[in-house]
Amino acid sequence: MTDTNFAARLTAARKKASLTQQQLAERSGAHVTQIRRYEAGTSQPTLDVLRSLALALNVSADSLLFDDEERGPQNPTLRLKLEAVDQFTPDEQEHVAAFIEGALLRHHARQAFSGQAS
Repeated sequence: MTDTNFAARLTAARKKASLTQQQLAERSGAHVTQIRRYEAGTSQPTLDVLRSLALALNVSADSLLFDDEERGPQNPTLRLKLEAVDQFTPDEQEHVAAFIEGALLRHHARQAFSGQAS
């Protein structure tokens, strides 16, 4: 079973980068026949090839694998707030990332502690 959304996302990313299938094949190290199969939805790349495709297209592997709605917070308010962080300076973004990491560690510690008490 193949993911036709992956095929569409790959094709869109290639076209956005203004590359032909042949050029993408050359940049990624994949054979052009395989690029055609990926875009037709009849084949899927290995993890190594997916990484090469993402690097060749200058996109994240996530953007090739997931629709926008599949990643990120499901809560629309939280999603909007996190999107706004893109407007922060890199230093401010680092502070937000550190805060989130701390909150996640605290959450995981609480879960681990409550799991041991059971």
